[in-house]
Amino acid sequence: MHLCGRQPVAHGLPQFRQVHSTAMNLLLCGVNHKTAPVALREKLACLIPDAGHAYDHLKSWPEVSESLLYTTCNRVEVMCVSEAPDEAAARVREFFASHPEIAPGDLDESFYVHRDREAVQHFFRVASSLDSMVVGEPQILGQVKQAYREATAHHATGPILNRLVHKAFSVAKRVRGETGIGDHAVSVSYAAIAMAKKIFGDLAGKNVLLLGAGEMAELALEHLKGQGAGQITVANRTLARGVALARRFNGEAV
Repeated sequence: MHLCGRQPVAHGLPQFRQVHSTAMNLLLCGVNHKTAPVALREKLACLIPDAGHAYDHLKSWPEVSESLLYTTCNRVEVMCVSEAPDEAAARVREFFASHPEIAPGDLDESFYVHRDREAVQHFFRVASSLDSMVVGEPQILGQVKQAYREATAHHATGPILNRLVHKAFSVAKRVRGETGIGDHAVSVSYAAIAMAKKIFGDLAGKNVLLLGAGEMAELALEHLKGQGAGQITVANRTLARGVALARRFNGEAV
């Protein structure tokens, strides 16, 4: 794939071949914006607000020797090393289905499983922001790095995942350096503000109601303030988090 006329980096990467040779039992399971509605992704994200609790589950499974759990704005995925990949995939699905508001059939069409080479390729695309809703989102790599720090802090990774993750960071750096993907600041928030300007015109002085108080909401508020937006109101499921974000931008929370 060529971006902006520069040389492709997706084929023949030595990093890819080197990692794959040690990843014969690699498994990646999850849901993302292509397979699951936002309501389902939000419920799954609520399963893992405490990384320690989630890793207690993952590390208790005899089928799994290494694991990495990560969420971004549009995905919840688990990558693991297992000698019994079918059983491990079933365990991950059961963990996802343990949310009290998720019905047994909710994951039928949205839950996917990648193995070995496909798992490596998918993870490289995620880390490089090639699998994002807005290609080139700069926040994705930071979210993956934070997830990796949490995994290592809980001693969940091992030699295979450690090597793979560091290779993914190198690939992501190469993608941004050798293609035009990082030439312009892009994110879902940036795209949303651009769309708002097309619909409403000048945003200066406009009152804004923002739904949510996560990282994307914070970025959206930064863009809105840069556009001179007027009164800011943040509506969030957790009022305390909404209040904290609204105060930073002299707004209100409901």
